[in-house]
Amino acid sequence: MYHHQFALTPPMGWNSWDCYGATVTEEEVKGNAEYMAQHLKEYGWEYVVVDIQWAEPGAVSSAYRPFVPLEMDEYSRLIPAENRFPSAKGGKGFKPLADYVHGLGLKFGIHIMRGIPRQAVHRNTRIKGTNMTARQIAATNSICPWNTDMYGLDTSHEAAQNYYHSLFELYAEWGVDFVKVDDIADSKLYGSHVEEIKMIRKAIDHCGRPMVLSLSPGPAALHDAAILEENANMWRMTDDFWDLWPPLYDMFERCYRWSKNVGPGYWPDADMLPLGHIGIRSVDGGASDRYTRFTKDEQITMMTLWAIFRSPLMFGGELRDNDEFTLSLLTNEDLLKVHREGLGGRQLYRYQDRVVWCSQTPDHEIYLALFNIGDHEQQVSVKLEQLGIGLEQIDFAKDVWQDQEVQVNQDQLSSNLRPHACQLLKIHVKEVL
Repeated sequence: MYHHQFALTPPMGWNSWDCYGATVTEEEVKGNAEYMAQHLKEYGWEYVVVDIQWAEPGAVSSAYRPFVPLEMDEYSRLIPAENRFPSAKGGKGFKPLADYVHGLGLKFGIHIMRGIPRQAVHRNTRIKGTNMTARQIAATNSICPWNTDMYGLDTSHEAAQNYYHSLFELYAEWGVDFVKVDDIADSKLYGSHVEEIKMIRKAIDHCGRPMVLSLSPGPAALHDAAILEENANMWRMTDDFWDLWPPLYDMFERCYRWSKNVGPGYWPDADMLPLGHIGIRSVDGGASDRYTRFTKDEQITMMTLWAIFRSPLMFGGELRDNDEFTLSLLTNEDLLKVHREGLGGRQLYRYQDRVVWCSQTPDHEIYLALFNIGDHEQQVSVKLEQLGIGLEQIDFAKDVWQDQEVQVNQDQLSSNLRPHACQLLKIHVKEVL
């Protein structure tokens, strides 16, 4: 499928939600883009994504304000709030900001909600390219349970597709490279909105500009995997993920179940990385302004699982406040190699809270992740025969996070691991497996 060419490797970038909630400003977006260009671009980080409520002038946190006025054009399409995004003045929308991000050698993304603004329906404003109005194409019984901005679309109405076409034509004019569509993939509530997903796919294809399509929130349903692969580049396996151990523990099972549905251009998404300085103006996740509550071991465990599973990597913290350790998580070349090139990533076994994953790269390297997801220290081991190799085939083995060579015993690799800790090994073999 052609749209899979837009994301042949899992997307990597920064998203404003975990640190700024619904309130991010143009200055903050530019600052994080500049940091990415200077410190992360060479490692493959490239997307800068403005999350929800960018059309709301008075947003104050991650807590949504119900039924507030949003900035909107004459064709029922939301546009950036000029007090937060000054370069949008004069009808320029996000084009000046996208141009700035592109000028840094990066890509620009936005968040949208599915459907059409309720205020457009109430005012009965026009739909571009038709003689229809917002009220005629809205499905007013299709609403988001946690945000009051939008109605869903009547997918049986021809002009509903015209509306999505007009949206993505606008985004193409702005220079958008990545669109995160929300309230569309949550199987817990009303199920995935499959027809709107298909309409959005058509609209992106129609606009003529490559855009990565990300679907949120989750958990998406495994039985929708084929539809998701056919229409999107990434989709959430989980509800919003925060810096607490129980959801990270739970992610091992989610990654295991979705591991057969990972491939070039279509990526099950374990959600953002709540690392570094988060909660600055976001009150989600049960805390406010803070550095991540994950321990260093837990941060390494999260990065290792996301990488060997090949989830998209979207950093959630204020990049400019990164310390040396946080930066090291994002720039480990071996970790990013298995994330970029790994093939056949899978859970090799799980016994209670001992978990082992493995992956292979095209240049004869095996990546082996040993996880202790229990609450006490324990040994995690793998016999070489489980990897399909013998000792004589191993050229060398390296601990990726410690950046040092490790000894291989006669028939197995093992590690004594602290609670919630892991070891990621790179094993170079002498011949094709």
